[in-house]
Amino acid sequence: MLDQGIRLQLLIGPTIPLPAPYPVTSAFVSLEVTNRDRERDGFQMTFTLGKNTPLGYGLLQSGIFKPGNRVIIGVVINVLPQVLIDGIITHHQVMPGNQPGESRLVVTGEDITLKLDLEEKSETYPNQSDSIIVLQLLSQYADLGLVPQITPTTDFPIEVQRVPNQQGTDLAYIQELAQRNGFVFYVEPTAVPGLNTAYWGLENRLGLPQPPLSLNMGSETNVDNPINFTHNALGPAAPMVTIVEPNSRMPITIPLPTGLQPPLARQPSMPLRRTIDRSSASLSPTQAAQRILAATGQTADAVTATGEVDAVRYGRVLRSRRLVSVRGVGDDFGGYYYVKEVTHQISVGQYRQRFTLTREGTGSLTPIVPPGV
Repeated sequence: MLDQGIRLQLLIGPTIPLPAPYPVTSAFVSLEVTNRDRERDGFQMTFTLGKNTPLGYGLLQSGIFKPGNRVIIGVVINVLPQVLIDGIITHHQVMPGNQPGESRLVVTGEDITLKLDLEEKSETYPNQSDSIIVLQLLSQYADLGLVPQITPTTDFPIEVQRVPNQQGTDLAYIQELAQRNGFVFYVEPTAVPGLNTAYWGLENRLGLPQPPLSLNMGSETNVDNPINFTHNALGPAAPMVTIVEPNSRMPITIPLPTGLQPPLARQPSMPLRRTIDRSSASLSPTQAAQRILAATGQTADAVTATGEVDAVRYGRVLRSRRLVSVRGVGDDFGGYYYVKEVTHQISVGQYRQRFTLTREGTGSLTPIVPPGV
């Protein structure tokens, strides 16, 4: 039990994770789980160590923290179970102490997309679109409980013109295909332990926003420390992609697409930087459109907000890769944001969530931010 209304859930095992035994839960000190919108998620757990066997430390002798074992970490907040990460132990570290109770075991791991990044391959996929290739690759990992959520693509390369070629791991190639289409790829746990969504598509800026992060709101305040806002005009960039028409040899500049993502700010920051793609001359119009989508998705948003919220006061898990509203900070920086990263810090009696939020500019789109649910 961490606090009133909050309970930690820890499942661990070689193949099918099972509830952690009492010697593990009783030795728990703290853990940290980081969820990122584009990069692989990770976790780190700390336990006390005691020499309770003739051979040494019992937790190590049990083999439960052997690298390669699967770990599912979740929390129950107000009777609502939520999984933070489904991952694989990559290594552990032992820190012996001079006094009883000072020795520590630190267990580190990454989410299960690590399994997609362990074997390099050399494969070709003739006459297949990028989305079909991704589905084919993910089907090899059904034992991980992956449920594909794939956005279809319509570019089917003809074998005599181009053959998609994989040189590297499955994860690296899936991410390469995502980048080429202006997409993101990540694996995210569902509410059912062991079942995960493999998302390949546009950055998710739709859906119902999470309850607001509130500052200077009296009894409804749930952010203890100030939220730091940064407006960086050098973050976004306007890419230029030009192709050459094969018959007339005339250059054609592909226009920058608009309306790809719903706006989050009333006053988007105009890019001060311009970039030129110098390898696009021989691309088809469809491939050039994909290239400009990818370049647009890689530029940073102009406004970034960082802070920390107490999970007890917030009442639920703050999720990355979703929207959240901020209120009590004025019109320029109030309103809706995309949650780029959340770090969950849990110890006995405490659960705090550090967050990083982004959006394209300043000014709230709504006169008021609803209190949420």
